[in-house]
Amino acid sequence: MLYPLTFRPILKERLWGGRKLEELYHKPLSPGVPVGESWEISDRPGDVSVIANGELAGKDLRWLMEHHAGELLGPAQPLPNRFPLLIKILDAEEKLSLQVHPPAAKAAALGGEPKTEMWYIANAVPGAELYVGLKRGVSREEFEEKVARGTVADCFHRIPVSRGDVMFLPSGRVHALGAGLVIFEIQQNSDTTYRVFDWKRVGLDGKPRELHIRESLASIDFDDFEPPLVSRRSTMSGNVKVRPLVNDPLFKVDALIADTPESLLFSAPMLRIIGVVEGGATVTTATTSVAIEKGGFCLIPAETPQFAVHFDSGSTLLLAQPGNPQT
Repeated sequence: MLYPLTFRPILKERLWGGRKLEELYHKPLSPGVPVGESWEISDRPGDVSVIANGELAGKDLRWLMEHHAGELLGPAQPLPNRFPLLIKILDAEEKLSLQVHPPAAKAAALGGEPKTEMWYIANAVPGAELYVGLKRGVSREEFEEKVARGTVADCFHRIPVSRGDVMFLPSGRVHALGAGLVIFEIQQNSDTTYRVFDWKRVGLDGKPRELHIRESLASIDFDDFEPPLVSRRSTMSGNVKVRPLVNDPLFKVDALIADTPESLLFSAPMLRIIGVVEGGATVTTATTSVAIEKGGFCLIPAETPQFAVHFDSGSTLLLAQPGNPQT
């Protein structure tokens, strides 16, 4: 039988990254380099998460998918032989490129994969903002003109954000993280990004980073004006506040918030992922107990008949589960 699993982070050097992943979450960063991403649960070619706990430690998510996909996923529909989600933490010391991910109807023709995602703002400097969607009234013609002039950032809707804010990003929505943000990112398992503008900067190799203007223009939803942040409305489950964040065919995410030590019991047979934004938590089954620290994630396989999540005081958790896009 499988058990609640934790994984070793896969750390990514990025020119816009910083050192917050070490400062906030004690990720083992290489010295002296900007690290922008910690891939927490990944089944990507060349970037497969390795199990960190229990008797399967040292095996990886690819091995689980090849040998135990049914027990792991339950009714969740995988991508072709791949785990359906990709989970990351990002540290944007500097702003990211203005970019878009291709929608499902166009991705294959463009040679990419569709990518829908969500951002949970875990840390933000004063004045931090997102670039998301288009300013109301911007036309495709105006957008293309400003791409040519190098002023396309003027077309983007900018939203001030603070800790706890959430943005949903369906494929086709133009976006970028502003500077001074740390986010938890839950997304469709894809790594296709088309850059439309990168602030005229050079990459870590000293050369201008590649732009993908043709692919971007083919992917952008030009009717997507000024999307709002996700509501902060919540309900109570006992003494735990439940805030719905995303309910999409690709994945569902809720925030669970407990001011005092609390417990929740789960019994429906489905794959779940618990991530700790603040505080800490412990996942327990009849045979296993797994502690999760701030910045950590735990994957609970679908075959787990029942488990409890015990919240430390002052904890905020993300509860994610894959959807079934074929229904």
